[in-house]
Amino acid sequence: MSQIIACRDIFKDYARGKLTVPVLKHVTFTVQQGEYIAIMGPSGSGKTTLMNIIGCLDVPTSGTFLLDGEEISGLSENRMAEIRNKTLGFVFQHADLLPELTALDNVALPLLYRGVRKKERRARAAEVLEKVGLGDRMEFYPNQMSGGQCQRAAIARAIVGNPKLLLADEPTGAVDSRTSQHIMEVFRELNRQGLTIIIVTHDPQLQKQVSRAVSIRDGKISSERVAKEDYRQRLDAVGMLEETAQEEFAVLDRAGRI
Repeated sequence: MSQIIACRDIFKDYARGKLTVPVLKHVTFTVQQGEYIAIMGPSGSGKTTLMNIIGCLDVPTSGTFLLDGEEISGLSENRMAEIRNKTLGFVFQHADLLPELTALDNVALPLLYRGVRKKERRARAAEVLEKVGLGDRMEFYPNQMSGGQCQRAAIARAIVGNPKLLLADEPTGAVDSRTSQHIMEVFRELNRQGLTIIIVTHDPQLQKQVSRAVSIRDGKISSERVAKEDYRQRLDAVGMLEETAQEEFAVLDRAGRI
């Protein structure tokens, strides 16, 4: 697997009048292609600021951030917009579908901005709506769908352009627990198909459903936990010798990191 994200000693400060407020401090971590990760932390921890940097909506004050091998700091606004459109997919807490468009046309909208012809963009939108279980809701308007269906349509909109990385900011924050499970099942299936996914959340229950949970507190990464089964698969993937793999697995298990 190759790295899609590399954050090295990231700092992010904001000016508040004459004061400088540090939000992120010494943030270093990597994400491999195909991983399914949660960035977790309470309100004000810095997790949304980190997501904004990963999503090319902001840049660090200092440190290095590489996305798919490209250094992001110093890029033009046009280049960052191009990356957001072609490399990244975004899902937010609220679906924010356009009320005057059907589910199909809402999902096809990002392809319009790429200049994709109408027939192709509608075909691709129909394909991803089928993938998220909304094949029978394509011609429905947002006010004709449930909250969970709207959120699944938003996921379809985020993946219609075949992004390399899907970023989801509190994607289950505005739905009930049953709908939340359905949405997480959609994410799990997309990840099984090879899509790299990062979920930003304050919900500790979601860490049980991802392969790796990175906790952030007071602007610093405070802990990291890898799912046991996923860690076994990662050891196999890099071809570690069986005895070495078992040894490392046991050490991390005793330390409570998996």
